[in-house]
Amino acid sequence: MTVSYNKLFKLLIDKNLKKSELRKNIGISPNTMTKITNNEYISMEVLVRICHELDCDLGDIVEVLPQE
Repeated sequence: MTVSYNKLFKLLIDKNLKKSELRKNIGISPNTMTKITNNEYISMEVLVRICHELDCDLGDIVEVLPQE
């Protein structure tokens, strides 16, 4: 399976928040933000932190794409 965080990036634009600001607010490393940018897997803990920070649900920030 592949994941896409495009919904997260659209939500950040809607909330006028930069990726670096989100990273600092939830306390994740630059490497984790790079994984998100490259649509790689990250821990559920980080996903939950993002959801709490943005007041949203998992489906609002990540999408599981069908295998090719």
